[in-house]
Amino acid sequence: MNLNGIVSAVLCFICIGAFHPIVIKAEYYLSAKCWPLFLAAGAAALAVSLAVKGPYLSLVFGILGCSCFGSIKELFEQQKRVERGWYPENPKRKR
Repeated sequence: MNLNGIVSAVLCFICIGAFHPIVIKAEYYLSAKCWPLFLAAGAAALAVSLAVKGPYLSLVFGILGCSCFGSIKELFEQQKRVERGWYPENPKRKR
């Protein structure tokens, strides 16, 4: 029995679910201007994914890297949601 597909799906589900609150908090405290942090983290995770020998560890870092890249788009969408009033704006941050 090959569990690679199921393990991949579960890891992907957990990683995507974890990044939703991370994106919301990052936009609230840092604004969408923090997107280079997600770019750097994603690139680093993909580089580690290429360097790691174990298949599952490589898979974890690959999913993490792609989730970081997807979060860049979500940051800008979250910024629009804040502008529409769907999420609270950080009162300490000035426009």
